[in-house]
Amino acid sequence: MTKRCSCTRPTSTRTSGMKRKAGNSSAHDPDSPTERRREMKERLNALEVALNNELQEHRFYLEHARKTDNPVGRAMFEQIAAEEMEHYARLRELHGKWLKEEKWPETVPLKVRNTVVKDVLAKMIREAGQGPAGDKGDLEALETAIEFEANGALYYARLRDQVADSHEKAFFNLLADIEHEHFVSLKDTMEYLTDPVGWFRIREKGGLDGG
Repeated sequence: MTKRCSCTRPTSTRTSGMKRKAGNSSAHDPDSPTERRREMKERLNALEVALNNELQEHRFYLEHARKTDNPVGRAMFEQIAAEEMEHYARLRELHGKWLKEEKWPETVPLKVRNTVVKDVLAKMIREAGQGPAGDKGDLEALETAIEFEANGALYYARLRDQVADSHEKAFFNLLADIEHEHFVSLKDTMEYLTDPVGWFRIREKGGLDGG
């Protein structure tokens, strides 16, 4: 049985720190040094959660890329592993500079590369044709990966919605969009590996890209 990765995005720490206590607004002057330090701590904690999850997911995808004998599954795991590592590197750079400068660092690029995972999937399926199907380990790994990416998209969307700075919003929105694209492509991969012949039968009129 495929070993499942333990990485999760805890929900309890994502939103509680952003809430204000009723009846105590004077203690939360947004311009006060205390409030700025509190908000900075929240941002750094959120980035640390994201860093931990991106690294664990990268390792998870590499592990299953090595384990699987299925070329489609391997290509998907390898591509997403590479993209998660880019996210990790950018978040680590952001965390370090934010810690020093206590604001959004101007020297950190606002974007990461867009995902090409959909293109990789289409190419590999064209090459593989109607088979082979995935084994139990492949499907279990994909099920876990789908959950990771759904949680990741939600996590970055919440970070986006909790910040006011337009640069921060754009950065976290892009990460949320990429995680969602991973989610969609992994769902498609799972459908294909569950029943390659049926997958082609459903899509033969629209083509691999659905158009």
